[in-house]
Amino acid sequence: MASQHEQMVHIMSKQVEVTINDHVMEITFNRPPVNAIDLALSRAMFGAFKELNDNPDLRVAILSGAGNAKGIFSAGWDLKAFAAGESRDSELGFDLGPGGLGGLPEFFSLYKPVIVAVAGGAIGGGFELALGGDVIVCAEDAYFWLPEMQRGFLPDAGAIQKLHHRIPYNVAMELMLTGRKMYADEARHWGLVRDVVPGDQLMPHAREIAAGIARGAPLVAGALKEFMRKYSHSSPEAAHAAVRRAWVGKSDMPLYEQMIQSDDFNEGSVAFAEKRDPSFGG
Repeated sequence: MASQHEQMVHIMSKQVEVTINDHVMEITFNRPPVNAIDLALSRAMFGAFKELNDNPDLRVAILSGAGNAKGIFSAGWDLKAFAAGESRDSELGFDLGPGGLGGLPEFFSLYKPVIVAVAGGAIGGGFELALGGDVIVCAEDAYFWLPEMQRGFLPDAGAIQKLHHRIPYNVAMELMLTGRKMYADEARHWGLVRDVVPGDQLMPHAREIAAGIARGAPLVAGALKEFMRKYSHSSPEAAHAAVRRAWVGKSDMPLYEQMIQSDDFNEGSVAFAEKRDPSFGG
């Protein structure tokens, strides 16, 4: 009988390919011709991210879009399906599936890091999907584009909520108001992306970053995401106070407290003193 993971990969093989190497999950979505995301694809991608979150052997994921002739990472939400009435919901307004568009931007309980590797255009919801990741790297042909204002609505599946926290406020506002494209070098200039590399080096580079993350203590990565999600926009006083509460087990950060109480908390220091590589158990 196939394992739960093997069954999941088989179910999603048509539009989402999931591969695992050591502690790294690679998620590649493929919906030709432009990787537009409909409700079925969004739910399938959430399934992959949920496996990442639930599997204790997994420490980090790389998200990428399958290559296609049109050079698009993702064109975002499938507007043809939307126009036909898909995803309209009387109670939710719009049903983008669990985790939001593409299964990631609203998956707020996902505490394992996600690297997004962008080649070609990250357009509309494709841009918002990328903003759901923790680290973005891109190919030299990448561009980021929010044309929603010219379509009659706002990029509210992630951009208006997050973009002004990732790049300067006035740059974020101008991008959304004008609907112009931001190309790779400008994205790196503003810090939206970590690195810009030739297209054939994109996945090897993303894998190198992922391997570096996977070598670290897994509980630390979760604690970091938890802290950043709750306190990255707080005052220094509030952020320090939150850490001190975690030290004594009285915080609102259970992952941070778990990290402090774990064997891994001492393992790094002991390994350094003994001049050996640490062995983290999670």
